Amino acid sequence: MLRFLLYRIIQGAVLLVIVSMIGFAVLNLAPGGPLSQYAMTPGMTQTELDHIAAQMGLDRPIPVQYFDWFTHLLVGDWGVSYRDQSPVLDVVFRHLGATCLLMGTSTVISVALGTVVGVLGALKRYSIFDYAATVGAMIALSIPTFWFGLVAIFFFSLKLGWLPAGNMFTIGDESFADYAIHLILPSVVLALVNVAIWSRYMRSATLDVMDQDFVRTARAKGLPRWRITTAHIIRNALIPMITLAGLQLPTIIGGALVTETVFTWPGLGRLFIDSLGYNDYPVIMGLLMFSAILTVVGNFLADIFVAVADPRIRLT
Repeated sequence: MLRFLLYRIIQGAVLLVIVSMIGFAVLNLAPGGPLSQYAMTPGMTQTELDHIAAQMGLDRPIPVQYFDWFTHLLVGDWGVSYRDQSPVLDVVFRHLGATCLLMGTSTVISVALGTVVGVLGALKRYSIFDYAATVGAMIALSIPTFWFGLVAIFFFSLKLGWLPAGNMFTIGDESFADYAIHLILPSVVLALVNVAIWSRYMRSATLDVMDQDFVRTARAKGLPRWRITTAHIIRNALIPMITLAGLQLPTIIGGALVTETVFTWPGLGRLFIDSLGYNDYPVIMGLLMFSAILTVVGNFLADIFVAVADPRIRLT
């Protein structure tokens, strides 16, 4: 176990270094550069741009800039936002709560519905319900998320007036009920695609378990069908879903990007889009590293939980 933990820590550290090097190089070699916002200022001269670059340390070679940035990263200094001069970590954590609320709600909805639909589809294989669930999943995976969002806004906000079209709360209200009503549309839209993913994986995992010897043994022993389904089939089919859940952790940034943009939700996805438009490189790199760390941690936790759930698996 200790050997496994040490190996995964070293592997994760190497991965993070590689991601940081590639991300830093791509951003700094991209057209425009971090000074493009200053260059668009009326009356800005090249001499003034050179002075700003020297103040920000952007006149040094890229490897030197990277080494300086990375050494500060190791001690918790992720840089300062070009946009509002706030520390990058403060900017990230300022928007993290909104994304966690949105992603958490949509994940609960998608996991619950996806598990039920997937299990019923496997138990009623080739039935009308199974075919309908398969077609519905393909449609949900094929149609862009932003289209779902715009259609939902058009019908439920503009036509019916039942739900707000965007934002996280109403200015001046900010009560729990106000937060909840603003959360309905974006969380349901985001959950639609995830329900399709979870239901397909759950159906496949359930079918694999149903063909195992221990399930046939349980049937031969005369156990009730409900007990076989809950205690043997679903319990073992959920083990591969733990790995999927670990891989879903990094989507706390990318998964809600489109949805947050459509519904003007002030989360990390919206922050990423705004930072790209402003060429706020420190914040972009901060979000990249935050996502990479979540990927490493998510895979690591998935391995641990799978081993705990399935005694047959040994971490070596």
